[in-house]
Amino acid sequence: MAYALLLFLHVAGAAFWVGGMAAMHLCVRPAAASVLEPPQRLAFMAAALARFLRGVDVAMALLWASGLALFAALGGFRGTHWRIHAMFALALAMTLVYGFVRGRAFPALRAAVAQSQWPAAGARLATVRRLVGVNLALGTLVFAVALAGRAV
Repeated sequence: MAYALLLFLHVAGAAFWVGGMAAMHLCVRPAAASVLEPPQRLAFMAAALARFLRGVDVAMALLWASGLALFAALGGFRGTHWRIHAMFALALAMTLVYGFVRGRAFPALRAAVAQSQWPAAGARLATVRRLVGVNLALGTLVFAVALAGRAV
């Protein structure tokens, strides 16, 4: 029962993070770009990202806590399938990218928006967008490894 709960929390955290990145990257930002002028679009995206990133903070805490508990339950590196090792490595990479977004790129975006520096805010949003694209690709790869890796 505890294993099933940990697995649920892990998958729910991953679904929120990766699904949220897909929604923001593929739907919200392009829609905002098509209907809002830069000042409104950049302020909107900064506000939307602030809410999303707070959720990702929780999702990441769940992912790391549940993932490490599942990893330990399976016996650590020696007791796990190659796909677990791959997911662990990808999770580290995603966490580093997210750390940069959360700690550097997003605060720079918010500061530029607060100061009405629209070209700078646009450049910061482009950086966030590129990094979210990287993490979206890595997160999709994690799902592929988790599911397809079960068959190999």
